Formats: sequence, C-alpha cells, structure tokens
Amino acid sequence: MTAVHSSTIRVLPGDAADIEDLPYELVERKGVGHPDTMCDAIAERASRRYSEYCLTEFGRVAHHWFDKVMIYGGEADIDYGRGEMTKPYTVLFAGKGAYRFGDREIPLRRILFDAAAEVLAEVTTGFDPKRHLVVECAVVDHQGAGRGHSRYQPQVLDDLIEIGDPRLVSNDCNLLHGYAPLSRLERLVLGVEQHINGPEFKRVNPDTGWDVKVFGSRSEDRFKLIVNMPFLASRIFSLEQYFERKRECEQQIAAFCQQLLGARPELLVNPTDRNGKPYLTALGSVADTGDVGVVGRGNRINGLITPMRSMSIEAPAGKNPLDHTGKLYGVLARDLAAEISRETGLAVETHVFTSKEAPLGSPDEVIVRVAGGEPAPETQERIHEIVARSLADVSGITKELVSTGIVMW
Repeated sequence: MTAVHSSTIRVLPGDAADIEDLPYELVERKGVGHPDTMCDAIAERASRRYSEYCLTEFGRVAHHWFDKVMIYGGEADIDYGRGEMTKPYTVLFAGKGAYRFGDREIPLRRILFDAAAEVLAEVTTGFDPKRHLVVECAVVDHQGAGRGHSRYQPQVLDDLIEIGDPRLVSNDCNLLHGYAPLSRLERLVLGVEQHINGPEFKRVNPDTGWDVKVFGSRSEDRFKLIVNMPFLASRIFSLEQYFERKRECEQQIAAFCQQLLGARPELLVNPTDRNGKPYLTALGSVADTGDVGVVGRGNRINGLITPMRSMSIEAPAGKNPLDHTGKLYGVLARDLAAEISRETGLAVETHVFTSKEAPLGSPDEVIVRVAGGEPAPETQERIHEIVARSLADVSGITKELVSTGIVMW
C-alpha cells in the first residue's frame, strides 16, 4: 500500500526585525538588457514556445528543461555617431528535451532560435536576428540503458503527462522562499529599472540602452541609488553631448524617484564615466562587446537581488513547467506571500520545502512567518485556507506559465 503524503502547514510569529526597522539595507536589480537577465528571459521563452508547440500538436507537453542557457557577447565597432555589430551574439542552449514524438519531428532548433530572437529584439535597439544572432544547440535526449522509450524519447501518448495529472510528483528536492510586501528601497530599485526600460522613458529618450543596473542602499531614512545606463553610440556625437544627455536623464530619474518615494535619493548615474569615458553600446547592452550571461546569475524570482532577505538560489527560468518544483514552488511562495500579506495587512515570509517524488499538491512543509507576535486564531485559520487552496491548484501555475507566461526575473 502506498503511504499517503500530506503537507505540514505551519504559521509562526516572526522573530526578526521588519526590514524597514533595520538600520541598513542593500538591494540590486539587473535590468532586462543585462546579459544574465537576457538568458533568464530566453530560457523561459524557449520553454514556453516548446510547450505551446507540443500542446498544439500533441495535446500534451513533452518533458524538457532549457535552464542551462549562456549568451556569449558579440563584438562591435563603437565610436561617437557609430555603433555597428561586427560579430553576432551567440546563445548556447544546453539541457534535455525531446526532438521527436514517435515519428513526428519537434522543430526544437527552430523553436530555440525563435525564442532567443524574440527576447533579444525586445531588449535591444536595432537587433536583426539574421545578422546579430547565432544559436548553438547542445540539448540532448539521452535516456537510461535498457529503456525503449522515455519522457525524452516519447513514442506514445502515455509517455507525455497531461497538465494537472494527479500522478505528477516533484522531480527534485527543493527549498523556496517568498516575502511581502516589498520595502521602500526594493520598490524604488525595481521601479527605477522598469521606468528607464519602460515605453514612456524610451519614447522620450530613444538614445538610451537597455542594460540598466540599479544598486540601492538605505541608511535609516537616507536613500542612495547608483544607476548604470548605457547610451546608443550611433546617437551620441561627442563627449559633451553624452554628458548633457546623461544630465537630462538623471533629472528625469530623480523626478521619478520623488514621485515613487516621496523624496529624492542621493543619485549617481554611470559612475564608470568618471574616468572621462562615456558608457556607449551598439544595441544597448554590454553583450554587444563580449560580456557573457548565464541563467540564474541575476535577479531572484521577484525581480530583485536582496541579500538581507530570505532568498532562494534556485534558477527557475527554462525549467520544465509540469513538475519542476524549483520553478512551480518559487512562484507559489512568492504569490502566497503577496496574497497573505494583502489579506492580513502583515509582513509575511513563506518557505516551501519538498522532497523528490512528493505529489505536486503536497510539498513536505509550508511555513508562513508573519510579523509581530502570535497570530490571532482567525488569522491562522485564514492563512491555512489560502495555503490549502493554492496547493490544490499548482497546475494552475503550469497553465499560466505556458499560456501567458510568468516573469521570474
């Protein structure tokens, strides 16, 4: 008889100071044009496009994981008024996946190329996949000795698992974390990058690049921001123009901070140009000139790097959306914290642990820590209800990942 596996759900009082009460806080975000963030987005887009193809053609998703993506930057000829790529970006995909279902080919290499091209076109200016992209595919479909077919060489429909199938279990041991709400500094760092790379700022400042990195610190109630933001070399014709444009953008960023924070932080834009060299790129990223990116080296699942918070080192982008709990429970922990915080008005941490082969709806432990003392009985009951409902619909996360996508960087 198979033992019934059930989750332990615990609600605990927080015994640490609220992040806002700490005297010092540090936060970082790598923007959408940073090579590491590019890799996260490419890996996840590839997984989604592959899943969509399989659902359309076969009604189920072939097993895969594309979370080992690396981008090798290209080479560019850059000077005032000139920014031309002379060598393309190279995107390397490694991992596992099916190339065929029975005698039907899955166009894996085309899917991977298209996914990389889509993402790079969205986070650079002037990108042309025919001239600027090479994709190397090192995805394998190897299977164990003695197996006639497997999840990586599926032959019949039963080799493919349907989304929401009750037989789905965790494919690994995983430990995930979430928290809510974001602190003032976290909202500021996230908001500034999203603003600079947002449509309105880019409309007003089309000469700015996408490889925006934001560092923030808070000492008591004093905020500091460092913003690295490249400009497009083809639109900057002198060092004097560069510094004038930087000054104009800095004023816009400061005004946005005032609106978001209610105060203007100490702001430093492009500290690298203190040596007199402007921050210029061809397409808007340091990947233009050889920098390398890798999945999982950048933002955590909430879009931030927060060393003073509970933070998982899991790299979810590109992992299989059906049963990889390092991905599914990362989204779950993040969303649980947000919902519980909204419902209770309290600062919340969530921690989800699962062992391998545990049913998807029954991770081993779900720990919810709420700020303050022992939660009231009705608060604990409400939290248990939210957790139980979310665990019962883990397949809903899979459906959202495949149908509309979930940003995890």
